Amino acid sequence: MSDAEETIRQALANTQIKDVTRENSRKPTHKFWETQPVPQIGDEPPLEDGWIEPSKPREEVRQEPYPLPNEFEWTTVDITDPVQNKEVHDLLSLHYVEDINASIRFKYSAEFIRWALTPPGFFPQWHVGVRVSANKKLVAFISGVPMSLRVRGKEIAASEVNYICIHKKLRSKRLAPVLIKEVTRQINLQGIFQAIYTAGAVIPTPISVCQYYHRPLNVPKLLAVGFTSVPRNSTVARMTRIHKLPDATTLKVRPMEEKDVDSVAELFARYMERFDMAPLMTLAEIRHNFLSGQGSGSGPGRQPDQVTWTYVVENPKTHKISDFFSFYYLPSTVLRSAHDLIEAGYLYYYATDVAFQDGAEADGRLKSRLQTLIGDALIIAHRAKMDVFNAITLMDNVPILNDLKFGAGDGYLNFYLYNWRTAKLAGMEDEGEVKAGKGIGVVML
Repeated sequence: MSDAEETIRQALANTQIKDVTRENSRKPTHKFWETQPVPQIGDEPPLEDGWIEPSKPREEVRQEPYPLPNEFEWTTVDITDPVQNKEVHDLLSLHYVEDINASIRFKYSAEFIRWALTPPGFFPQWHVGVRVSANKKLVAFISGVPMSLRVRGKEIAASEVNYICIHKKLRSKRLAPVLIKEVTRQINLQGIFQAIYTAGAVIPTPISVCQYYHRPLNVPKLLAVGFTSVPRNSTVARMTRIHKLPDATTLKVRPMEEKDVDSVAELFARYMERFDMAPLMTLAEIRHNFLSGQGSGSGPGRQPDQVTWTYVVENPKTHKISDFFSFYYLPSTVLRSAHDLIEAGYLYYYATDVAFQDGAEADGRLKSRLQTLIGDALIIAHRAKMDVFNAITLMDNVPILNDLKFGAGDGYLNFYLYNWRTAKLAGMEDEGEVKAGKGIGVVML
């Protein structure tokens, strides 16, 4: 790794890049988690995968909301309502994730929040908020969305729980446990008793740990905002040259269209069978995740309100989709800089039919194809004026990150399952004969 890459890696790695509040990262709530149906630290690996507590009929689920301190009240947040959506946007943007120096903070757009929290079949009551009774100000939030999840050989109706956020001035109120219990109650009322979630903090008990990697796209911008400085024996020009990308993509890629949904769904389903844990998506979910966030307008670069980019490679003979990749846009506010935002892209899902060719993984054909495919994603992200591109050590990412000039970050993401036992899954490290990354096929937003 060059001095420039190492310097940028160290700067970018200061960012805590995922969904854990600073309260949780400083004060792990182990006393709470020891009361929950999750594997406990020190438990032996299970002999067989399965639930920890059995499901209950609806009438046996708690019917009343959990009590809050007197000055607060529960609310169901309507993410489709622009006013309430903005309340969540403001809460997350001001009180969710900051880096350790309080110099940058995630800036969620209204479009991102709507896209992430309204997949097909979502339950509005799973968008749980807490308001101050006196003035109705939204001061805490947690969300769940439904998903179908395969863990090894078993398919589970689950919820993806995310975006737990509490106003900084209220962290001493111990609202996090009651938020988790209330969203769990709402999920249970719909007959679902398993969940997947992630955190930067270690709580009982991770099923896998992945590491963040960062690929600089706009070195002068990253230097200007103070993320890095020019190393000795280097220059801005040299750093920029090291990370320069080609102007044109290698593959003949085009934006995904409605006509591609069936073919992308077929390719995605088959490709994701290669990983121990992966989502099972319906056609409606494929359409939502890869098409609905493309914004308005057309043409190169970034469109108004765009959240996701999905590009495909079409076989000219069969007109089947042979490859696709996607990434999403989540910027961060720079708090003490003339530059308002760090524009960041995050690698989402991808697939290639090269994976199905005999011997393609062993002889390097799969790695080569993925390196080209994700390399083209970097080019398109650069065209869209992204400053940095982030990825995690899951799926088939591990073999290609270094060659694509990603730098290893200091941020780690712990994966958890609620009310489900399974042996550890391969994330940043091999697990038995399963290579690093291949245990995790779920990209959490």
